Amino acid sequence: MKQDIFQAISDPTRRAILTLIAIQALTPNAMAEKFDMTRQAVSKHIKVLHECELIKPEQSGREIYYHFNAKKMQEFDHWLAQFRQNWETQFNQLDHLLTTIKTQTTK
Repeated sequence: MKQDIFQAISDPTRRAILTLIAIQALTPNAMAEKFDMTRQAVSKHIKVLHECELIKPEQSGREIYYHFNAKKMQEFDHWLAQFRQNWETQFNQLDHLLTTIKTQTTK
């Protein structure tokens, strides 16, 4: 069963893993060292991120390195962009209103 990207990034540990591997590809063991949890627990988080295609594995000898999949995150960012534009419009309107109120109260 393919995981939902929103469910995947809702977990703080998975977000932390994404942040780590956005800087540098890591093995599951290297990731587990960064957290106060077992290698098996980290592997479960990796599985969810991989199923959502947020990370990509790459075999290097006997090790598997996981890389951040920026393309998949771009898809998510494009989806968010529609809301971001609406928020910016609303914040600009609020800023204009507050400026107007401030100007009226200083007169």
